[in-house]
Amino acid sequence: DHASHVTMSAHKLTKRILSVDDDELDGRRFGDVITSKDVHNHTFGIGSSPITLFTIGFAALIHDVGHTGVPNGQLAKDNPALADKYQKCLAEQQSVDIAWGLLMLPAFTNLRRCIFCTLEEGQHFRQLLVNNVMATDIFDKELKALRTSRWEQSFDGCGSSIFSGDSGQMDRRDRNRRATIVMEHVIQASDVCHTMQHWYIYQKWNGLLYQEMY
Repeated sequence: DHASHVTMSAHKLTKRILSVDDDELDGRRFGDVITSKDVHNHTFGIGSSPITLFTIGFAALIHDVGHTGVPNGQLAKDNPALADKYQKCLAEQQSVDIAWGLLMLPAFTNLRRCIFCTLEEGQHFRQLLVNNVMATDIFDKELKALRTSRWEQSFDGCGSSIFSGDSGQMDRRDRNRRATIVMEHVIQASDVCHTMQHWYIYQKWNGLLYQEMY
């Protein structure tokens, strides 16, 4: 249920990012045709990369695979071998390993061919997947500091919108960094999206979380 809920929310937020309004594009007039280049620049390349868009949904679907219902701190105490293996983000790294192992099964050969066709694309897909799933660990202080630093480097001084500025003039490194930040925020918001939805949904998921923590 949680996997479905997070995946639907990630899809909803991603669609909103891809929905470029006329007034969000600098120097454009109302009624001007919005091109694929506009979407590419506005979304820091996310909107023109099918493998990136797929990874967001796939990460949302598998981010808690094998989760035992306890936080990483407790998981490290309960399972020292797992702590030695992963060092940090134990549950998240385990989820990636389990899901990746399933995806590599012969039964999913055709699916893999649809996702990536070359070794380079496969490596890129895995890199995106790992980063997105790791982003759901919001309690790791080192990772939080890294994300904060990356945000300040990319968006401080850009105004209230993360899409402000002439994204068409960015170099590739800066564009990729901003795209990474956007994807991380999408997956993080989706993971706790029940806190921003209807009161019934809010109660349902917080009630389940209370039972789990208790």
